[in-house]
Amino acid sequence: MGILIDNRQNNHRISRAKIRKKARVILDALGSPEAELSILFVDDAGITEMNRQYLNRTGPTNVISFPMREGAFAEVSPELLGDVVISIDTAARESAAAQMTLETRVDELLVHGILHLFGYDHEKNSADARVMAEKSAEMMELLGKANG
Repeated sequence: MGILIDNRQNNHRISRAKIRKKARVILDALGSPEAELSILFVDDAGITEMNRQYLNRTGPTNVISFPMREGAFAEVSPELLGDVVISIDTAARESAAAQMTLETRVDELLVHGILHLFGYDHEKNSADARVMAEKSAEMMELLGKANG
């Protein structure tokens, strides 16, 4: 299966080849070169619906992760990490507000989403948030080197 990428939005161009390469860099750095995941790009309407349906939250968000290594059937396919869903509309607004490129913001969200699939969490407590932030910075540095 590898890395599946699906683009279900039409507002911004996405390079599947670049995203696949970046995901591979992240997976390699996390010691899981054979891991499988799917990456889905949606608009705000799409992520709003997922946010409501699966997380019981209202409105759009930037990224949602659906880990497959949790729960009763986690051991069925241990190489299957799960799904990362990114709203390009939200990423575009956030990138403009932060005065960064959309590509950089999507990279940050990709890293964030994949780290969640590996069990990193920033919502439980500040110590876990710090660990995740440090790992995110490390992954972004690796992506910068891979792009350069």
